[in-house]
Amino acid sequence: MTEARVKRVLGRAGAAVPWRGWDRPGRWRRGRVLAALAALTALLLVAPGVVPNTPGRLGSLLEAFLPWLGLAVVPLLTLAVLRRSALALVAGVLPVLAWAYAFGGLFLPAGDPGPRDLVVVQHNVSDVNADPAGTARALAAEGADLIALEELVPGALPAYEKTLAAAYPFHEVRGTVGLWSRHPLSGTRTVDIKPADITEGWSRGLRTVARTPYGEVAVYVAHLPSFRLGAGGLGTARRDESARLLGRALDAEATGQVIVLGDLNGTVDDRGLAPLTSRLNVSKRGFAFSFPASFPLARIDQVMARGATVGRVRTLPGTGSDHLPVTARVTLD
Repeated sequence: MTEARVKRVLGRAGAAVPWRGWDRPGRWRRGRVLAALAALTALLLVAPGVVPNTPGRLGSLLEAFLPWLGLAVVPLLTLAVLRRSALALVAGVLPVLAWAYAFGGLFLPAGDPGPRDLVVVQHNVSDVNADPAGTARALAAEGADLIALEELVPGALPAYEKTLAAAYPFHEVRGTVGLWSRHPLSGTRTVDIKPADITEGWSRGLRTVARTPYGEVAVYVAHLPSFRLGAGGLGTARRDESARLLGRALDAEATGQVIVLGDLNGTVDDRGLAPLTSRLNVSKRGFAFSFPASFPLARIDQVMARGATVGRVRTLPGTGSDHLPVTARVTLD
């Protein structure tokens, strides 16, 4: 039976013909707007820097949630089918390819453990955590070499110190950030990353040196200011200033091997963290969305390094915090 006869038979029976409309010349003319939107989505996925950061830090806003832009493919392809537009359907493949190019590598398996590895844990424990001892036990169970904590309030600090003392005999706290270590620490000092317009007491950065079996490693723990989304856009000025101050401190760091741990209130794609990501290595494996813990949308808890490679970053089970802990294996050069 010929194709034309099949169409006539199905048409007389009142059945839908799935390909009806797709074989007409107009299929390549319909859906031009959808095709343009698909091409734009693909461009933004591979080159988000084309979006300016003024006004309203729109570029940073896009970069903060960039992986989620891939969901635009669903309505684009659905509308292409409904419009019976071959042009829009073909164009809809572009953002799929762009997303795979930008983020597909994050799904690749992690490399094998190396002979010069340190396991690190990073966690904003929350200043309203109702169970600091339970949080400390959960983090210690990971068996990491280093544990960095932020939002350490005076009332909860003794619980962390007591619970972690057996496995982590060395620790340093400056302001509201701290580091617990299996290896001796020395040369600890506060790192001033306070934005100029903050006048009250504010200490969210420390630097120390861990004497590991593989040599000395400078470890920085930082908690950059939060950003706020309001009528004027994304408020990141304080965070960006704090990132620049931390970047300058790293420039002055003489130790060859450096690990930076912290709640940086930004993703590694966010241009606001360029003063750090341009100086440090970041993980090429794992999404590890860490915030908010109830429905993680982005990883703003970071592990970065210099003179070392950061392996797959993954999240740990939730604690009493609004952040999820993250952990990674750092291989020293």
